[in-house]
Amino acid sequence: MHIIIGGAFNGKRAYVKQLIDATWYERELPEKVAGNIVLANIEGILQEHLEEEEEQVASDIAEKIRLLDAQSDELVVILTDMGRGVVPLEKEQRQLRDTCGRLYQLLFKEATTITRIWYGIPEILKKGLAQ
Repeated sequence: MHIIIGGAFNGKRAYVKQLIDATWYERELPEKVAGNIVLANIEGILQEHLEEEEEQVASDIAEKIRLLDAQSDELVVILTDMGRGVVPLEKEQRQLRDTCGRLYQLLFKEATTITRIWYGIPEILKKGLAQ
């Protein structure tokens, strides 16, 4: 699994499009896949589960992504970094930020490669085997 993370509108999608030819899934975790796939807008999926316990939601979604990784030739997951900056005033936005943080920790442990995109510039944070 290759994770691409960065702030909103920092060039993550453009980077991935140059990196890999793949089938894209937006705000969706399909049941079965083949070939190269890209999962984007995972945060949108989490928004649908904000009333549920955040650790369980993060665990369930991480498991679904692990299964997709096992089915695909190459899996790229695009994530929006929400952990920096001002803590939102709205309860739902804080919950989303917290749930994303828990999910991202699980995915980062599994990922073989993690790339941060900052204003279109890639920085490799992790390269090698998953832990």
